[in-house]
Amino acid sequence: MNKVVDTPTRQLAWWRWSGFFLGCAAFFLSFFHRVCTGAIAGDLQREFEIGAAALGTLGATYFYIYGLTQVPMGVMVDTIGPRIILAVGMTVAGIGSLAYGMAGSFGTAAAARTLIGLGVSGVFVCTLKLHANWFSEQRFATAVGVSNVSGILGALVATAPLAWLVTQMPWRHVFIAIGAVSIVLAAAIALFVRDAPAPQVKRVAAGEWRGALKAVALNPATWPPFWLTFSMSGAFMTLVSLWTAPYLVHKHGMTQVEAGSFPAMTLIAFACSVPLVGWLSDRVRARRPITLACSIAFFASGVIWLVAPTGATGWFVFAAVLAGVAGPGFTLAWSVAKEVNPPECAGMAISIVNIGGFAASGVLQPLVGWVVDHGAGLVESGSGDAYWLGIGVIVGWMLIAIVAATRLTETRCRNVWQTAAAARS
Repeated sequence: MNKVVDTPTRQLAWWRWSGFFLGCAAFFLSFFHRVCTGAIAGDLQREFEIGAAALGTLGATYFYIYGLTQVPMGVMVDTIGPRIILAVGMTVAGIGSLAYGMAGSFGTAAAARTLIGLGVSGVFVCTLKLHANWFSEQRFATAVGVSNVSGILGALVATAPLAWLVTQMPWRHVFIAIGAVSIVLAAAIALFVRDAPAPQVKRVAAGEWRGALKAVALNPATWPPFWLTFSMSGAFMTLVSLWTAPYLVHKHGMTQVEAGSFPAMTLIAFACSVPLVGWLSDRVRARRPITLACSIAFFASGVIWLVAPTGATGWFVFAAVLAGVAGPGFTLAWSVAKEVNPPECAGMAISIVNIGGFAASGVLQPLVGWVVDHGAGLVESGSGDAYWLGIGVIVGWMLIAIVAATRLTETRCRNVWQTAAAARS
């Protein structure tokens, strides 16, 4: 006997999954832009005649604007709704990508990449807000983990495949095509995404957003997740998006394509691990122990990058895979942030925590470039040893995550805001 599904139920399922998959597509493009600089680093340096520090700054422009706009994005998502913000953002990102592909100078390229960062800066908060509205609390981390797979696939395409692709066609054509795709995606989001099941739409009133934002920011439970992303996400993105491949080329004598395969390994491992981390956390109803174990393993992978000798390919493969397996630990920070704050303020809470990774990336990418260019006054500038010192800065940064993980509130996968607020009063 066939099961009869009424129209409202079918329609709700359509809205849920159309929002999920279109959000995943936006994730794909957002992560591609986040990581792509490393794969075309040589082309950018030759074409714009820039050094390592300038290259780091160009890569970081995305992170600067992304980090600066997270709180405004969180406020707009909680007051206006994620659909409009996501559609407008992908339009802006598309225009920025077109401009990046046509840039005639370093300054224009930096401005275009900044525009891209502005456009995609709402993708993460909007998508997680949609997850919070359309999925139960016990499935939130799983949904986030699966969505992150699409983002990692975008980042993966931006490593070795992109490095190969730009040997077959101009890098500019790639970004012009991505710009066109982004604008088409924006139209699809506007047409086929809904903010939440109609009876359950919860928004912060326009006149009350300041008080809501203040409550989230003053909640002490909001900040350990912030420091977790600041350290772990910041170090992960700095390694994968820019400095792993140049380090292996200059310190260990690999070719650009060979070196580009190691960030790809990390991203493949991340893509396999991230849905499992979210699922395991939801399954065992625990956030803190899983995050702590991941942060320790992630630091261990960084130490291996530093101590493995030239030619020890097996150790580099192990470090790359371990970083990818452990890296998803920071994704639980967003679940914790949502669960320690009022449900209607999920966008603001997630956006504050999300600033951490992008603020760190905006500092780390050019800082490593400065160390490489100057040798930190300890070694010859631009040498393999200078790149080794730069990686050492990143590894030291990873230690913050271990401390932050010990300070996370254990929510057991449920919203504990009211309980915590009562305990503090």
